[in-house]
Amino acid sequence: MQLTVSGKQVDLSDALRVHVDKQLGTITAKYFDHALEAQVTFSRARSFFTCDINLHAGRGITVRGEGEAADARAAFEDAAEHIAKRLRRYRRRVSAHQRDLNKIKPEMARAFVLAPEDEEEGEQAAKNGHTDGVKAFSEELHATIVAEDTTAIETLTVRDAVMKMDLAFQPLMMFRNSKTGGLNVIYRRPDGHVGWIDPKA
Repeated sequence: MQLTVSGKQVDLSDALRVHVDKQLGTITAKYFDHALEAQVTFSRARSFFTCDINLHAGRGITVRGEGEAADARAAFEDAAEHIAKRLRRYRRRVSAHQRDLNKIKPEMARAFVLAPEDEEEGEQAAKNGHTDGVKAFSEELHATIVAEDTTAIETLTVRDAVMKMDLAFQPLMMFRNSKTGGLNVIYRRPDGHVGWIDPKA
């Protein structure tokens, strides 16, 4: 497994790096023949440490865990436990469906992160008729693009899409519905339930 351990304003000891490598290797070995790569990022937030783990456990399987504690090692243990819980919960379903998922190549799409408009731009947008505060992309792109990346839109059942969204610890996921062929969106509602948008329903 290719492992990247980094710290944001945090000095990481060699002992911590070795511990992270060993612990993640132990966790992933229980559920997969081999994990492809993992990124572990430590940071400091006020009086505690945070740890963010992004694990690419196989084709189309991304698992995310977050943790926080008074020291970096304990923060990692917290995040690693979240990873382990998600893998334990979904191992059976992932194993059962992975061969079918690998048969369909995902579509690739562009993903953007836009900076929020300032108040003056928002007022000007309202004067121009854009009362929703978002300027039309048919005109010039006025929003500032902070980041651009590619993302995969996979063909999945709704059940598998929910599983993958939970594994990746993401609030929202777009996918192509394997039954209808249409683009669908699922998202985590504030009440904890999952919302599902299906234009063809």
